[in-house]
Amino acid sequence: MTTNEKSTTRIECTKEGPVATLRFVTDEGVAIFSSRVLGELGQHIDKIAEDGSLRFVVFRGQGNVFLAGADIQQMSHFTEDQAEGFSRAGHRVMNTISALPQVTFAALNGHAMGGGCELALACDFRIIARGARIGVPESTLGLIPGWGGTIRLPKLIGDVPARRLLFSGRCIKAEEALDVGLVDEVVPTNEDLDAALEHWYELLATGSPSAIARIKKAIFNNDEMKQFGMCFSCSDAKEGVSAFLEKRKPLWTTWKDCGKT
Repeated sequence: MTTNEKSTTRIECTKEGPVATLRFVTDEGVAIFSSRVLGELGQHIDKIAEDGSLRFVVFRGQGNVFLAGADIQQMSHFTEDQAEGFSRAGHRVMNTISALPQVTFAALNGHAMGGGCELALACDFRIIARGARIGVPESTLGLIPGWGGTIRLPKLIGDVPARRLLFSGRCIKAEEALDVGLVDEVVPTNEDLDAALEHWYELLATGSPSAIARIKKAIFNNDEMKQFGMCFSCSDAKEGVSAFLEKRKPLWTTWKDCGKT
């Protein structure tokens, strides 16, 4: 892959209890994706995928931008083969994010364009600050989304609304994104993202970590029958049923304690 990249973006990974936060930061300009940043993201995700202490993963940016898309300077030097390789690498990382056993959130502090939008689409939930925009503007550059946008966007909001956004390259405001189902919640400001995330953690904490991991696997691999059966080799299923019959709150293990998901 060519190294002619403009991006100075880096990823800061922090963990607090059951939550891992990956923040895209840069000392100048706005955060953008390059092959280096994509590789760095993939390394973080691989480690998180094996961390049984984590229940939630949050992706965040800084300032008024979440992620402004791919590094156009680097892409301007691509050959056809290099571009396809860049797309394949992006698909691998986004698919790994979609398949994470933890619940994932894109906390959109600001604009999420192109690759930033595709990262958000790979997450389970999207929370956006009012004033931010989100979209896939690749067609205005003579390009198409390369990291799953043409697949995930129609599944999320429907074929016709997705075609309108994909064909036009129009990036939409937070409120419109909520109306079409592209995001799950709009908060007034960046500062309100933390409180919104805490509410989501509380809401989802009632579900068994292993059950949530299996639900995600069933959706991702279309193997519900297999995953349903595997529930019965996990202590969470026994605990959940017993707690229901005994009229008490269940005490969950971590998804890692239930073996393969």
